[in-house]
Amino acid sequence: MVDDAKLHQFIGQMLSDLGGAASISLVRIGDALGLYKIIHERGPMTVAELAAASGVHERYLREWLSHQAASNYLSYDSATQKFALPPEQAMVFAIEDSPVYMMGAFDLMTWMVESKDQVQAVFPTGGGVPWSDHTSCFFCAVARFFRPGYHNNLVSTWLPALNGVVDKLQRGAKVADVGCGHGWSTVLMAKAFPKSQFIGYDFHPSSIEQAAAHAREHGVSANTHFEVATAKGYSEKDFDLVAFFDCLHDMGDPAGAAAHVRQSLKPDGSWMIVEPMAGDKLEDNLNPVGRIYYAGSTMGCVPTSLSQEVGAALGAQAGEARLREVITAGGFRDVRRAAETPFNMILEARP
Repeated sequence: MVDDAKLHQFIGQMLSDLGGAASISLVRIGDALGLYKIIHERGPMTVAELAAASGVHERYLREWLSHQAASNYLSYDSATQKFALPPEQAMVFAIEDSPVYMMGAFDLMTWMVESKDQVQAVFPTGGGVPWSDHTSCFFCAVARFFRPGYHNNLVSTWLPALNGVVDKLQRGAKVADVGCGHGWSTVLMAKAFPKSQFIGYDFHPSSIEQAAAHAREHGVSANTHFEVATAKGYSEKDFDLVAFFDCLHDMGDPAGAAAHVRQSLKPDGSWMIVEPMAGDKLEDNLNPVGRIYYAGSTMGCVPTSLSQEVGAALGAQAGEARLREVITAGGFRDVRRAAETPFNMILEARP
């Protein structure tokens, strides 16, 4: 028998969910046209003032601004008829170096909708969708999504949490960034530790091209190098540090990748594995963060892994216990959680 109170509560949740889904395109329009940044920089504005400042048609802006106010993304003062971007919302929509800047997440939501047919097609068979087969916006969205976390945590918190690694990097170390994507993690480390040498590896050629371009743009070409290679196929050895940023769970053979890392490290080297935050049981992950990660895992992580050899399909919510199994299967004896954020766990593995 239907409980009316529970039904009404659930309908309220659905309205909230649908409102969020309906907001994705409008948020991305505001980002693309620079509207959030203009309001952030200039303060409260009327529709006409924002139209003049942005060069956007006033009628469209009126509708867009009204939606943003109804969504609590912008505030609205009925007395002055001005819209404003509160400082908390600015951290999400306008300040790119903020730890909670989420424009990359909105980009990823668009990619998930665009990839629906690709992924749905392999649901009955258990087949995969290769990483390279996704729409072009996917790779930029992934890079943009992860950059704020790396920018705010990698050099300041994660690397110092590893045993003796920062000292090595300051003196001059050899580092591999495996699965580097567009290279933001590589560039951040290279800027912070100019005496060290960094090699970024990724199996996606156009991502390697973007990574090299980012290195040139940020002036670290002298101590960075990028190559197309898989996690089990890069040839260099004697690394002081190997880093995997949010990619081990995407790999078809993560245990094989772990074994390759083991033989490529110096005897006193470290492997840093950054993975999405997750508990070991499903019930531990039934929360807002897990909800988003399970969606991304269904649409991207699992299909990518299933398209490769072995096809372990760990998923984005594998949990520390499962990750430890994979890491130790590769020959590592010492595995510990070195640091964490609400979104990531940082594991250090040593031979």
